[in-house]
Amino acid sequence: MKKKLMGYGGWLLLAAGGIFMIIGMIRKEHLAVLEKAIRICLECIGIG
Repeated sequence: MKKKLMGYGGWLLLAAGGIFMIIGMIRKEHLAVLEKAIRICLECIGIG
């Protein structure tokens, strides 16, 4: 019984992560993260 409950918990977390990823893509958060990553990299090498 306990093992079955833990299996459901894993699937629940996987589904929640997928839902949050879809919400982030709809809100175009991935573009903001990419922009910040590029800015940090350029600052590290001294161009930006």
